[in-house]
Amino acid sequence: MNKRIVFTGGSGKAGREVVPYLVEHGYDVLNLDLAPLDYAGVNTLKTDLRDSGQVFNALSMHFDFDGLKSGDGPAPLDAVVHFGAVPRILLKPDDATFSDNVVSTYNVIEAATKLGIRKIIIASSETTYGVCFADGEKDYHSFPLEEDYDIDPMDSYGLSKLVNEKTARAFAMRTGADIYALRIGNVMSPGDYANFPKYLAEPGSRRRNAWSYIDARDLGQIVDLCIKKDGLGFEVFNAVNDTIVANQPTAEILATYAPNTPITREMGEYEAPLSNRKIREVLGFKEEHNWRKYVPGA
Repeated sequence: MNKRIVFTGGSGKAGREVVPYLVEHGYDVLNLDLAPLDYAGVNTLKTDLRDSGQVFNALSMHFDFDGLKSGDGPAPLDAVVHFGAVPRILLKPDDATFSDNVVSTYNVIEAATKLGIRKIIIASSETTYGVCFADGEKDYHSFPLEEDYDIDPMDSYGLSKLVNEKTARAFAMRTGADIYALRIGNVMSPGDYANFPKYLAEPGSRRRNAWSYIDARDLGQIVDLCIKKDGLGFEVFNAVNDTIVANQPTAEILATYAPNTPITREMGEYEAPLSNRKIREVLGFKEEHNWRKYVPGA
């Protein structure tokens, strides 16, 4: 029997790639979003995640009309994957960005744990490292960026994600559920590789993203691995690909564009400064979509 998961925000940029990946790997998925997802076999339930009552209901409903055939009521969920959010600054006023993201995440985690769901995966962000949406130029504390970093965003979006990690940790301690937060890098869909020649010609333009990215299809693999990995309690994982977005070695890029930032361990020749070492070692992640496969002449 396929595992049943509810995915919030499946109609967004990452979700449009991750949901098909999960379906193709044997999951039954219900999408909670305010916009439809055009993918056969996945129903979208229009849900305002800021409304606790709607979230409780959405996590305890049939996925589609086929569910009515059993006569036993809605089947239990195996996991909730929460990607639904205001996706960056400058789309809504700052207070709304912060409030929407924090309240919706609280509602999803609370409803899931009170309904007995033992696996929850939430989308955190590279912005928690404090540079992506910083006001002015800001140095990273050190490289590589790993999960024990003292995250210190100044913007409303990054701050909401920091708070969401703390919310997840609190509920994991309170309930014993496995709740994993993914610090997702700059998401790249297949069509985005057309922009990489410009990035390679201007390496400094990728500084705010720490010269790192995540292919949305590889993000699907990471979510799949998280669902399958039990017993970790609360954990944070950087969700990024293996290598730096540059033709030059990592040490050369960092010496040129981040000369004041200390290096705390030896890094691979082309290792992404936002490191995915933890997901490789703990979850067994194996990158399938390195950018060099899709950029002519790379």
